[in-house]
Amino acid sequence: MGLVETEGLILKTYSLAEADKIVVLLTQSDGLVRGVAKGAKRLKSRFGGGLEPFSVINISYFQKEERELVSIGRVELVKSFFEAAGEPKFLQKFAYLAELLLEFAPPHDPNERLYRMAKVCLETAAANPESLDGIGLYFELWILKLGGYLPDWSRCENCRRAIVETETVGLQINFHVLCGQCHSNRNRWLVSPEQRKLFYEAQKVSPTKFLELTKSQGEDIREVSAVLRRIISNILGRETIEEKILR
Repeated sequence: MGLVETEGLILKTYSLAEADKIVVLLTQSDGLVRGVAKGAKRLKSRFGGGLEPFSVINISYFQKEERELVSIGRVELVKSFFEAAGEPKFLQKFAYLAELLLEFAPPHDPNERLYRMAKVCLETAAANPESLDGIGLYFELWILKLGGYLPDWSRCENCRRAIVETETVGLQINFHVLCGQCHSNRNRWLVSPEQRKLFYEAQKVSPTKFLELTKSQGEDIREVSAVLRRIISNILGRETIEEKILR
């Protein structure tokens, strides 16, 4: 593949030998990439502070065929979120969202929509640190949507009737819904009209607009996010970081 130059979002780094680092990042033009930054742990490293997690960078790297790790050359810091990441709640939330990217983004499979979504969620959360739950919901929904896993909440899975806007529906074990006529009152989980509206608003607007529209719906945001986390855990076959912390 040779030399690649692209923008990227650093998800995590860890040590390799005495002086080097492994860097994991989501790139705009090459998908998920893992690379070696030689000498990155040295005091006078040429990478400086450009390899901190949740930083946006311009990067060049060299990739050889049949090698998983690329060789990182030049790194230019575009924007650092170091200050925001110093807040425990922000760090916890984005460690979880980075985990989702590592699970759902195939290596070297370009997905510009996924990259743009992750980047704008990071920028919006840094500007609105009090709204991390809303950003988390937005991110969870879009990573499921882009992966083709998002259930259809517009029609009853049993009778195929279109759900009325004001209707409370029952959530099934497969995360699809049953209309008010088909679901039983003994349903473990009901989805209110307000929660379904959240579900669809997040698919139509930007993260900033979504936060504006839902700033008074904290409880509904947490309820819908809990459903999305259950879907994600079901796909992965295990609990996520967020699920373990909440439990």
